[in-house]
Amino acid sequence: VQLQASGGGLVQAGGSLRLSCTGSGRAIRIIHMGWFRQAPGKEREFVAAISGNGDSIYYAGFKKDRFTVSRDTTTNTVHLQMDNLKPEDTAVYYCVADQADRITKGPRNWGQGTLVTVSS
Repeated sequence: VQLQASGGGLVQAGGSLRLSCTGSGRAIRIIHMGWFRQAPGKEREFVAAISGNGDSIYYAGFKKDRFTVSRDTTTNTVHLQMDNLKPEDTAVYYCVADQADRITKGPRNWGQGTLVTVSS
């Protein structure tokens, strides 16, 4: 599985960004895809994930309705719409992919990461 993420950048607090990640490989259509993030000096944490057909969606508790994950099953692209961004959302965001039992805790497939910086 190969994952290519894009869409990071610099935004002011309260603004929005949309991250995208396109997956390729033999199993990509049927496995979960999602996002982790790692803030400076902190451990990586789960953000959101979605199943291969888009029917099952998982979010971390912190998102508080500010983040929305979606999936285009025709292109195997997962999006993370982030609204009302806060400085504490500043992190490198990683696209991930794996089976349902690993996607939120220990996915085995990682993209290269895209930096999101939220200024106050």
